[in-house]
Amino acid sequence: MANTKDIQRRIKSIASTKKITRAMEMVAAAKMRKAVESTLATRTYANLSWETLINLTRGGATHPLLEKREKLNKQAIVVITSNRGLCGGFNSLLMSLVRATVANSNLETDIILIGKKGESLTNYFPVVAQFPYPEAAVEASDVAPIISFISEAYLEKKYDQVLVAYSDFINAVKQVPKIRPFLPIMPSADLDGLGIISAEDKVGSTEEFIEAKAQKHSHREKYNFEYQFEPKPRAVLDAIVPRLLEIQLYQAFLESSASEHSARMSAMHQATQAANDLGVELTLSYNKARQSAITAEIAEITAGVAALN
Repeated sequence: MANTKDIQRRIKSIASTKKITRAMEMVAAAKMRKAVESTLATRTYANLSWETLINLTRGGATHPLLEKREKLNKQAIVVITSNRGLCGGFNSLLMSLVRATVANSNLETDIILIGKKGESLTNYFPVVAQFPYPEAAVEASDVAPIISFISEAYLEKKYDQVLVAYSDFINAVKQVPKIRPFLPIMPSADLDGLGIISAEDKVGSTEEFIEAKAQKHSHREKYNFEYQFEPKPRAVLDAIVPRLLEIQLYQAFLESSASEHSARMSAMHQATQAANDLGVELTLSYNKARQSAITAEIAEITAGVAALN
């Protein structure tokens, strides 16, 4: 059994560690609340903007970013990770999903990396571009260079499809890594598409949902969406589609940020609990060692008295 001084030293060390993890948990909780507020505040806008594009394309409007390639040869995956660790399996689970997705697709794959913790993917796939992940609050303008890079590469037919990998925020204790289609934009995609970030009663992306919603809010049996384009449909879509892509990727950033802070808060809470349990265990060991030492001293004194008598 270790002596009492060694055990005391370990107890002090664990107490210091517990203070650090507790402080980090509180900081992560504060950041998580702000990130969640931003995420929930923009979800409806992101989803309704997607529904607007669905209505436009149902009218026959076309755009190069809406055209699906007949044959898929090469793809790119935008991977959104964090810059810092200590957030449990937040990054590792996402990267495992990316590797599994590429293995199942059998397509040549390039990685567009956002954040420092995804750099380990360079051991598996070529990283053609890396963008910084904002440490502070994410702004919509932060994704503009990424959208420009992705759109140009897709229009130049360097890639036949582009996916985005991020962690979807469910609640404070559950974050789900997901990979969703990004380009080409597929308005008819279901909830697995990037367009609908979260399942809501008021927002959907399927034809059946839109028809049901239209009939609910119209006295006519068949409701037709009518849009007037100025100057031309293509000019309108040239302006709308890039903005739509920005808001979708921006929403993925927000989801990832909320998930990161939630995962870090949970990880630090578990670390604090583990430190507390280990401290209790070491205190018990210290008391046993101290009691054993006292018993040994009493036995020695008793033996000495007995020898004198």
